[in-house]
Amino acid sequence: MKELFGGPGKVSGLVLRMGQCLFAAASMVVMASSHGFATCTAFCYLIASMGLQVIWSFSLACLDIHALRLKRDLRNYVFLSLLVIGDWVTAILSLAAACSSAGVVVLIIKDTNMCISTPKLSCHMFQISVALAFLSWFFLAISSCVMFWLAAS
Repeated sequence: MKELFGGPGKVSGLVLRMGQCLFAAASMVVMASSHGFATCTAFCYLIASMGLQVIWSFSLACLDIHALRLKRDLRNYVFLSLLVIGDWVTAILSLAAACSSAGVVVLIIKDTNMCISTPKLSCHMFQISVALAFLSWFFLAISSCVMFWLAAS
């Protein structure tokens, strides 16, 4: 198998997983701390999806740390297949949550002007949370492609 950036048991893979975990956790915390997020199911779905991504990424980051400490190779076909499936499922869920939340944010801010008429809504917090969710998904997309490439080779 090839040595690729972001592979399991590598420092670059650990950096990708920690980036996913940190941005997903930040997105979840920002959205949960904003006022008025519970009025929209897309925002609740974003919190749930980012929570799943935090759990997935953190557990794989711990596995990478363990592999780095013991200098173990994590690249066998069965394990990589499991990582590919898990990464693709969480990537699809995260992208769907980020896109639906972004659509609602555009609707609230641009189309209906609810941020002006309802000052209690935390529209800027919604935007920050969605941007963090897209950053988290970006790291996850890189990791998913690397895992797919490793499993295919």
